[in-house]
Amino acid sequence: MQTTPTARLVVFGEALTDLIRTGENTWLSQAGGAGWNIARVAARLGLPTGFAGAISNDCFGDELYQQSIAAGLDLRFLQRSDKNPFLAIVHETHPPAYFFVGNDSADCDFKPEQLPSGWQDGVEIAHFGSLGLVREPLATQLLELAISLKQAGVKISYDPNWRKLMGPEYLARFEIMLGLADYVKLSDEDLVHLMPDTPVEIALNQVCIWAGQASILYTQGANGLQLIEEGRKQFVPANKVNVIDTVGAGDASMGGWLTSLLMQPQASSQDHARFAAASAAIACQYAGAFAPTLSEVQTLLKENT
Repeated sequence: MQTTPTARLVVFGEALTDLIRTGENTWLSQAGGAGWNIARVAARLGLPTGFAGAISNDCFGDELYQQSIAAGLDLRFLQRSDKNPFLAIVHETHPPAYFFVGNDSADCDFKPEQLPSGWQDGVEIAHFGSLGLVREPLATQLLELAISLKQAGVKISYDPNWRKLMGPEYLARFEIMLGLADYVKLSDEDLVHLMPDTPVEIALNQVCIWAGQASILYTQGANGLQLIEEGRKQFVPANKVNVIDTVGAGDASMGGWLTSLLMQPQASSQDHARFAAASAAIACQYAGAFAPTLSEVQTLLKENT
Protein backbone atom coordinates (compact mmCIF):
# COMPACT_ATOMS: atom_id res chain seq x y z
CA MET A 1 0.00 0.00 0.00
CA GLN A 2 1.47 3.34 -1.09
CA THR A 3 1.61 6.00 1.62
CA THR A 4 1.78 9.77 1.22
CA PRO A 5 5.25 11.15 2.09
CA THR A 6 5.28 13.20 5.25
CA ALA A 7 5.01 16.91 4.47
CA ARG A 8 8.38 18.54 5.10
CA LEU A 9 6.97 22.02 4.45
CA VAL A 10 3.57 23.16 5.69
CA VAL A 11 2.23 26.52 4.52
CA PHE A 12 -0.41 28.24 6.63
CA GLY A 13 -2.61 31.05 5.33
CA GLU A 14 -5.24 31.96 2.79
CA ALA A 15 -6.42 30.51 -0.46
CA LEU A 16 -8.76 32.68 -2.47
CA THR A 17 -10.13 33.33 -5.93
CA ASP A 18 -9.12 36.37 -7.97
CA LEU A 19 -11.96 37.73 -10.10
CA ILE A 20 -10.13 39.76 -12.72
CA ARG A 21 -11.92 42.22 -14.99
CA THR A 22 -10.89 41.51 -18.57
CA GLY A 23 -13.37 43.79 -20.36
CA GLU A 24 -16.34 46.03 -19.80
CA ASN A 25 -18.61 43.08 -19.03
CA THR A 26 -16.20 40.14 -18.77
CA TRP A 27 -14.35 38.63 -15.84
CA LEU A 28 -11.80 35.84 -15.37
CA SER A 29 -11.57 33.75 -12.20
CA GLN A 30 -8.17 32.44 -11.08
CA ALA A 31 -7.33 30.32 -8.05
CA GLY A 32 -4.79 32.05 -5.88
CA GLY A 33 -3.83 33.45 -2.50
CA ALA A 34 -0.23 34.00 -1.39
CA GLY A 35 -0.05 31.05 0.99
CA TRP A 36 -1.65 28.63 -1.42
CA ASN A 37 0.56 29.86 -4.29
CA ILE A 38 3.73 29.25 -2.26
CA ALA A 39 2.59 25.75 -1.28
CA ARG A 40 1.66 24.92 -4.88
CA VAL A 41 5.08 26.06 -6.13
CA ALA A 42 6.96 23.95 -3.59
CA ALA A 43 4.82 20.87 -4.29
CA ARG A 44 5.23 21.19 -8.05
CA LEU A 45 9.00 21.46 -7.58
CA GLY A 46 8.86 18.06 -5.89
CA LEU A 47 8.94 18.95 -2.18
CA PRO A 48 6.39 17.08 0.00
CA THR A 49 4.21 20.03 0.99
CA GLY A 50 0.92 20.64 2.74
CA PHE A 51 -1.26 23.73 2.45
CA ALA A 52 -2.97 24.15 5.81
CA GLY A 53 -5.95 26.34 5.04
CA ALA A 54 -9.70 26.19 4.47
CA ILE A 55 -11.55 26.60 1.17
CA SER A 56 -15.26 26.78 0.36
CA ASN A 57 -17.59 23.98 -0.73
CA ASP A 58 -18.62 25.59 -4.03
CA CYS A 59 -17.30 26.09 -7.56
CA PHE A 60 -14.48 28.38 -6.38
CA GLY A 61 -13.38 25.94 -3.70
CA ASP A 62 -13.64 23.06 -6.17
CA GLU A 63 -11.19 24.81 -8.51
CA LEU A 64 -8.71 25.34 -5.68
CA TYR A 65 -9.11 21.70 -4.69
CA GLN A 66 -8.55 20.38 -8.20
CA GLN A 67 -5.49 22.55 -8.72
CA SER A 68 -4.14 21.39 -5.35
CA ILE A 69 -4.42 17.81 -6.59
CA ALA A 70 -2.72 18.71 -9.88
CA ALA A 71 0.20 20.35 -8.05
CA GLY A 72 0.71 17.33 -5.80
CA LEU A 73 -0.16 19.01 -2.51
CA ASP A 74 -0.76 16.82 0.54
CA LEU A 75 -4.56 17.05 0.71
CA ARG A 76 -4.67 15.93 4.34
CA PHE A 77 -3.90 19.50 5.35
CA LEU A 78 -6.59 21.13 3.18
CA GLN A 79 -9.94 21.77 4.87
CA ARG A 80 -13.35 22.42 3.27
CA SER A 81 -15.91 24.81 4.77
CA ASP A 82 -19.57 25.56 4.10
CA LYS A 83 -18.85 29.28 4.49
CA ASN A 84 -18.72 31.59 1.49
CA PRO A 85 -15.58 31.83 -0.69
CA PHE A 86 -12.94 34.48 -0.13
CA LEU A 87 -12.70 36.64 -3.27
CA ALA A 88 -10.35 39.35 -4.51
CA ILE A 89 -12.08 41.62 -7.01
CA VAL A 90 -9.38 42.94 -9.35
CA HIS A 91 -11.24 45.66 -11.24
CA GLU A 92 -8.13 47.27 -12.75
CA THR A 93 -4.91 45.55 -13.81
CA HIS A 94 -2.67 48.43 -14.99
CA PRO A 95 -1.91 49.38 -12.27
CA PRO A 96 -3.63 46.73 -10.13
CA ALA A 97 -6.64 47.92 -8.14
CA TYR A 98 -8.58 45.47 -6.02
CA PHE A 99 -10.76 44.90 -2.98
CA PHE A 100 -11.74 41.80 -1.01
CA VAL A 101 -15.14 40.18 -0.51
CA GLY A 102 -15.69 37.82 2.41
CA ASN A 103 -15.71 39.10 5.99
CA ASP A 104 -16.62 35.72 7.47
CA SER A 105 -15.54 33.40 4.69
CA ALA A 106 -14.07 29.94 4.38
CA ASP A 107 -10.42 30.96 4.88
CA CYS A 108 -11.19 32.17 8.41
CA ASP A 109 -12.94 28.87 9.23
CA PHE A 110 -9.63 26.99 9.41
CA LYS A 111 -9.42 24.70 12.46
CA PRO A 112 -5.89 23.81 13.65
CA GLU A 113 -7.27 20.99 15.77
CA GLN A 114 -8.33 19.21 12.57
CA LEU A 115 -4.81 18.94 11.17
CA PRO A 116 -3.77 15.34 10.45
CA SER A 117 -2.62 13.28 13.40
CA GLY A 118 1.13 13.45 13.99
CA TRP A 119 1.67 16.12 11.33
CA GLN A 120 4.31 17.93 13.40
CA ASP A 121 6.58 14.86 13.42
CA GLY A 122 7.77 15.40 9.86
CA VAL A 123 7.49 19.13 9.25
CA GLU A 124 10.84 20.91 9.03
CA ILE A 125 9.66 24.38 7.99
CA ALA A 126 6.31 26.04 8.67
CA HIS A 127 5.51 29.09 6.56
CA PHE A 128 3.27 32.03 7.53
CA GLY A 129 2.38 35.36 5.98
CA SER A 130 0.07 37.61 3.99
CA LEU A 131 -3.65 37.83 4.84
CA GLY A 132 -3.50 34.74 7.03
CA LEU A 133 -1.89 36.96 9.67
CA VAL A 134 -4.41 39.78 9.23
CA ARG A 135 -7.94 38.35 9.09
CA GLU A 136 -9.43 37.23 12.40
CA PRO A 137 -9.90 34.78 14.00
CA LEU A 138 -7.39 33.10 11.69
CA ALA A 139 -4.61 35.60 12.35
CA THR A 140 -4.48 35.04 16.11
CA GLN A 141 -4.69 31.27 15.66
CA LEU A 142 -1.76 31.25 13.25
CA LEU A 143 0.38 33.55 15.39
CA GLU A 144 -0.13 31.25 18.37
CA LEU A 145 0.66 28.25 16.20
CA ALA A 146 3.86 29.87 14.90
CA ILE A 147 5.02 30.52 18.46
CA SER A 148 4.22 26.94 19.48
CA LEU A 149 6.04 25.44 16.49
CA LYS A 150 9.08 27.63 17.09
CA GLN A 151 9.25 26.42 20.68
CA ALA A 152 9.03 22.83 19.40
CA GLY A 153 12.10 23.34 17.20
CA VAL A 154 10.38 23.76 13.83
CA LYS A 155 11.95 26.35 11.52
CA ILE A 156 9.67 29.29 10.78
CA SER A 157 9.42 31.00 7.40
CA TYR A 158 7.73 34.38 6.91
CA ASP A 159 6.77 36.54 3.96
CA PRO A 160 4.65 39.57 4.92
CA ASN A 161 3.39 39.90 1.33
CA TRP A 162 1.80 43.30 1.89
CA ARG A 163 -1.88 43.76 1.08
CA LYS A 164 -4.24 46.71 1.52
CA LEU A 165 -5.75 45.21 4.68
CA MET A 166 -2.44 45.72 6.50
CA GLY A 167 -2.85 49.07 8.23
CA PRO A 168 -0.32 50.79 10.54
CA GLU A 169 -1.33 48.41 13.35
CA TYR A 170 0.18 45.49 11.40
CA LEU A 171 3.71 46.78 12.08
CA ALA A 172 3.64 45.25 15.59
CA ARG A 173 2.80 41.82 14.16
CA PHE A 174 5.48 42.32 11.50
CA GLU A 175 8.08 42.81 14.23
CA ILE A 176 6.86 39.74 16.16
CA MET A 177 6.99 37.50 13.09
CA LEU A 178 10.46 38.73 12.16
CA GLY A 179 11.60 37.78 15.66
CA LEU A 180 10.18 34.26 15.25
CA ALA A 181 11.37 33.61 11.71
CA ASP A 182 14.41 31.66 10.57
CA TYR A 183 13.77 32.58 6.91
CA VAL A 184 12.29 35.88 5.75
CA LYS A 185 11.41 36.98 2.24
CA LEU A 186 10.71 40.67 1.87
CA SER A 187 10.21 42.65 -1.33
CA ASP A 188 11.19 46.26 -1.79
CA GLU A 189 7.48 47.05 -2.37
CA ASP A 190 6.53 45.33 0.89
CA LEU A 191 9.08 47.40 2.78
CA VAL A 192 7.86 50.72 1.36
CA HIS A 193 4.25 49.92 2.28
CA LEU A 194 5.02 48.53 5.72
CA MET A 195 7.36 51.37 6.77
CA PRO A 196 6.31 54.28 4.53
CA ASP A 197 7.81 57.03 6.69
CA THR A 198 11.27 55.48 6.92
CA PRO A 199 14.00 55.71 4.25
CA VAL A 200 14.47 52.33 2.61
CA GLU A 201 18.02 51.62 3.81
CA ILE A 202 17.15 52.55 7.38
CA ALA A 203 13.98 50.43 7.19
CA LEU A 204 15.95 47.44 5.87
CA ASN A 205 18.50 47.81 8.68
CA GLN A 206 15.65 47.84 11.19
CA VAL A 207 14.24 44.67 9.65
CA CYS A 208 17.65 43.01 10.07
CA ILE A 209 17.71 44.02 13.74
CA TRP A 210 14.20 42.66 14.36
CA ALA A 211 14.97 39.46 12.45
CA GLY A 212 18.13 38.71 14.44
CA GLN A 213 19.90 35.64 13.02
CA ALA A 214 17.31 34.94 10.32
CA SER A 215 18.29 34.60 6.67
CA ILE A 216 16.61 37.37 4.68
CA LEU A 217 15.85 37.27 0.97
CA TYR A 218 15.29 40.89 -0.05
CA THR A 219 13.81 40.91 -3.56
CA GLN A 220 13.91 43.91 -5.88
CA GLY A 221 12.14 42.70 -9.02
CA ALA A 222 14.15 43.24 -12.19
CA ASN A 223 17.01 44.60 -10.06
CA GLY A 224 17.68 41.18 -8.59
CA LEU A 225 17.77 40.23 -4.92
CA GLN A 226 19.98 40.42 -1.86
CA LEU A 227 20.59 37.55 0.51
CA ILE A 228 21.31 38.96 3.97
CA GLU A 229 22.85 36.68 6.59
CA GLU A 230 24.59 37.76 9.78
CA GLY A 231 24.96 41.27 8.42
CA ARG A 232 26.55 40.13 5.16
CA LYS A 233 24.83 40.87 1.86
CA GLN A 234 25.20 38.78 -1.29
CA PHE A 235 23.71 40.03 -4.53
CA VAL A 236 22.00 37.75 -7.06
CA PRO A 237 21.00 39.35 -10.38
CA ALA A 238 17.62 38.75 -11.95
CA ASN A 239 17.53 36.20 -14.77
CA LYS A 240 16.96 37.61 -18.24
CA VAL A 241 13.70 36.16 -19.56
CA ASN A 242 10.77 37.23 -21.71
CA VAL A 243 8.43 38.66 -19.09
CA ILE A 244 4.69 38.16 -19.67
CA ASP A 245 3.73 39.46 -16.25
CA THR A 246 5.09 39.43 -12.70
CA VAL A 247 1.98 38.06 -10.98
CA GLY A 248 3.03 35.40 -8.48
CA ALA A 249 6.76 35.97 -8.97
CA GLY A 250 7.29 36.70 -5.28
CA ASP A 251 5.40 33.55 -4.28
CA ALA A 252 7.46 31.53 -6.76
CA SER A 253 10.72 32.87 -5.30
CA MET A 254 9.54 32.04 -1.77
CA GLY A 255 8.44 28.53 -2.74
CA GLY A 256 11.63 27.99 -4.70
CA TRP A 257 13.84 29.19 -1.84
CA LEU A 258 12.20 26.88 0.72
CA THR A 259 12.32 23.97 -1.70
CA SER A 260 16.04 24.47 -2.33
CA LEU A 261 16.78 24.77 1.38
CA LEU A 262 15.10 21.44 2.12
CA MET A 263 15.95 19.44 -1.00
CA GLN A 264 19.54 20.65 -1.46
CA PRO A 265 20.91 20.98 2.10
CA GLN A 266 24.47 20.64 0.80
CA ALA A 267 24.13 23.72 -1.45
CA SER A 268 25.48 27.12 -0.49
CA SER A 269 23.20 29.91 0.69
CA GLN A 270 23.87 31.77 -2.55
CA ASP A 271 22.87 28.70 -4.57
CA HIS A 272 19.57 28.64 -2.66
CA ALA A 273 19.08 32.33 -3.51
CA ARG A 274 19.85 31.65 -7.19
CA PHE A 275 17.25 28.88 -7.18
CA ALA A 276 14.70 31.34 -5.75
CA ALA A 277 15.52 33.92 -8.42
CA ALA A 278 15.23 31.34 -11.19
CA SER A 279 11.87 30.14 -9.86
CA ALA A 280 10.57 33.70 -9.98
CA ALA A 281 11.92 34.20 -13.50
CA ILE A 282 10.13 31.10 -14.79
CA ALA A 283 6.86 32.34 -13.26
CA CYS A 284 7.28 35.67 -15.06
CA GLN A 285 7.24 33.92 -18.42
CA TYR A 286 3.60 32.90 -17.95
CA ALA A 287 0.39 34.84 -17.39
CA GLY A 288 -0.92 34.66 -13.83
CA ALA A 289 0.59 32.94 -10.81
CA PHE A 290 2.49 30.09 -12.46
CA ALA A 291 4.12 27.25 -10.52
CA PRO A 292 7.38 26.22 -12.26
CA THR A 293 8.64 22.66 -12.56
CA LEU A 294 12.02 21.50 -11.28
CA SER A 295 13.28 20.83 -14.80
CA GLU A 296 12.37 24.38 -15.90
CA VAL A 297 14.27 25.90 -13.00
CA GLN A 298 17.29 23.65 -13.45
CA THR A 299 17.44 24.42 -17.16
CA LEU A 300 17.40 28.17 -16.55
CA LEU A 301 20.11 27.84 -13.90
CA LYS A 302 22.33 25.93 -16.32
CA GLU A 303 21.77 28.52 -19.05
CA ASN A 304 22.85 31.31 -16.71
CA THR A 305 25.89 29.55 -15.23
